[in-house]
Amino acid sequence: MRIQILGAGKMGAFFADALGVEHEVAIFDYHPERLRFTYNCIRMSDPREIADFAPEILLNAATLRYTVEAYQQALPYLSPTCILADIASVKTGLKEFYETAGHPFVSTHPMFGPTFANLENLASENAIIITESAHMGKVFFRDLYSSLKLKIFEYSFEEHDETIAYSLSIPFASTMVFAAVMKHQEAPGTTFKKHMNIARGLLSEDDYLLTEILFNPRTTGQLEQIRQELARLVEIIEARDPAAMKEFLQVIRRKIAPR
Repeated sequence: MRIQILGAGKMGAFFADALGVEHEVAIFDYHPERLRFTYNCIRMSDPREIADFAPEILLNAATLRYTVEAYQQALPYLSPTCILADIASVKTGLKEFYETAGHPFVSTHPMFGPTFANLENLASENAIIITESAHMGKVFFRDLYSSLKLKIFEYSFEEHDETIAYSLSIPFASTMVFAAVMKHQEAPGTTFKKHMNIARGLLSEDDYLLTEILFNPRTTGQLEQIRQELARLVEIIEARDPAAMKEFLQVIRRKIAPR
């Protein structure tokens, strides 16, 4: 298939590599210097070149804040049958956009990023495919993600947002709170250093991405759970109650036990 990728960032380059083995791939970016790090694909910096390439799938890997804008800039150069595809971690506004775009679409969320994931071995990682997507688009990405050995889930747009509020908002907020109370440590322990590495990795992400994930309407409910559990822990510590602490630890060990 002819696959056009929008955006030559880390994920755009990753998908260009992953797809370039079996498909004809072109990648577009307004910043030609970013195209230096892409291989085995056609490089474009003028959107008019998209029309000549005539893609069958347009994979939008633009930065989150520019996802819809990138689509709008490419639409005039696409055939009506071209499938629009996004990999956005936040789906806000995309369902409404697809309803008026006049193209079949497939929306997915590879639940890994270049900051923490080992892109050479994704066997322990997950991906979500949105159920409202067109059949052929879902088949394409199911085959792709299976070839990468990802575990695949299918959620609706609504279910996706609920999942992200839990799986991203809680660790993001917890890491930010950890970073907010930090001070320089001359001799940090192993656990401290691991948490610090996670915090530095998270805070290297785009501010807009972090903001949009935390502004998910369902985030506040998840954060309220953190506040309640933290208040409970403070009570136990202030009371210096070993029995209560043992019970607390037993409960949370059961919650994180492998299934």
